[in-house]
Amino acid sequence: MQPIDAFIVGVPKAGTTWLANTMSQHPQIQISDPKEPNIVSSHKGTFDRILMEPNWLDYENYFTKNGLRIDASVHTFACPLSPKRIFNKIPDMKFILCLREPISRTISHWSMVRDTKSDIENNVDWSDFSIAWSDDRLKSSSLYGECMERWLEYFSIDNFLIIDSNHMRNEPNKILSQVENFLNLNSHDFIINLQKHANRASNRSPLTTLGKLFRRAFSNIPKTIKKPIVNKLQSIDLNIYSMPIISGKPKIRKVNKNYYKICSNIVINDLKKFEKLTNYSTAHWISEINQYSSDSNQIS
Repeated sequence: MQPIDAFIVGVPKAGTTWLANTMSQHPQIQISDPKEPNIVSSHKGTFDRILMEPNWLDYENYFTKNGLRIDASVHTFACPLSPKRIFNKIPDMKFILCLREPISRTISHWSMVRDTKSDIENNVDWSDFSIAWSDDRLKSSSLYGECMERWLEYFSIDNFLIIDSNHMRNEPNKILSQVENFLNLNSHDFIINLQKHANRASNRSPLTTLGKLFRRAFSNIPKTIKKPIVNKLQSIDLNIYSMPIISGKPKIRKVNKNYYKICSNIVINDLKKFEKLTNYSTAHWISEINQYSSDSNQIS
């Protein structure tokens, strides 16, 4: 048995969490638990980089059911080492590639990092957007053409199903049907809930003093006791840290056109490369970028 059958890759903040959880309803699919085992990629998150060769046997710890094994480690797409690693092991691998207009994605990713203070925890200050954009750990996930060029050195474009997160929101049933066809699966009647399992900003509200004490106490519970509780809460899409007593109001960041101006030239040129490589039209994203670059204010 090969360790993995398909990947949900793409970029952070492009709907992979919702897609993975919705696909897990299909009786022929099992999504990795947790969603992002980060075994193959050297990118273990926004900041962590580990160059050690992957231990493919570790996958046995992330799949406990029968069915098509799907790894949903989103950072795999931007990792420069992943294409060769996967090709050497499974040259016919299939990839579900979730993308989003690149600059809005970057701003959303940056906002998530700022909300969770993971930049400070990793000894980085991303309070200034232009400084964050100059950091390859943020920028690399938004340069789709640069990433795709590396993948196509090893895989055919036919190995990829490219999904626009906006289409996922507007036509979820159509997208799920495309996924089933791509993976050669039987049709399944999915329960569609666009709010459930979405990685929302409201789930990243700052913790109150009580919330911080609660989190500290919960972290000390043994994993054998904690895991069933966490799995149950995840299954009903309940984030206890977003409860009013535990968390404050989520931050809403105003995004002005200067954010787009900082990124637009690089991103537009990269989108043209992506379109040339894949024949996937990026005109709608380029149009959005040009529009937002000229507008006075936008809300992320």
